[in-house]
Amino acid sequence: MENRENIWGRREILVGSNQIPWKVPPCNQSLNQWAEENRFKVGDILIWKYDPKKDSVLEVTKEDYDCCNTSKPIKECKENNTKIELNHSGPFYFISGAKGNCEKGEKLEVVVLSEIHWHRDNNNPASVPASASAPAGITADAHGLKGGILGALLGLGTLIVRCFEKEMKKCWLFYNSNRLGFLSDEDEWLSKEITFGWKNNYNN
Repeated sequence: MENRENIWGRREILVGSNQIPWKVPPCNQSLNQWAEENRFKVGDILIWKYDPKKDSVLEVTKEDYDCCNTSKPIKECKENNTKIELNHSGPFYFISGAKGNCEKGEKLEVVVLSEIHWHRDNNNPASVPASASAPAGITADAHGLKGGILGALLGLGTLIVRCFEKEMKKCWLFYNSNRLGFLSDEDEWLSKEITFGWKNNYNN
């Protein structure tokens, strides 16, 4: 998109650039393809270059744009250096004033972004090129570190649960040994371990 800023800091944009000037284009969508490839904001000024003896620029409604009606334009410009400011967000519709040219594709639809959408799109991280993102090695290391921490926490949690279960079993065995007076061989060994451990804790 060929453009420059004027003394008020507003962009002046040549419609179609030098490759697709304001005339019947090679194919019906050429001018709109140019518009779709560019982004426009409120305050931008479009500039048309053409021969005023053979052509003109009409700003029209959506309905007149669709049917190429040149009889009731919103604005009609016939000078060689036509300038039209995009003074609000939303769509603008332009067609050629020369008979039959609009039907042959000399028409233009421009969609102007609001200030909010303009700044949001400019600051959108999704629009940052892939080359500007974090290197793959750093990303992989970060995921590995995260996985290692998670694994350590899970292991610690399992150990705590097992220790808790063992201590609960010890308490249960000690209770039953005093209440019932008998234990299995394995339970008797654990009971002795409990008694020995408690004695050591008490003596310390």
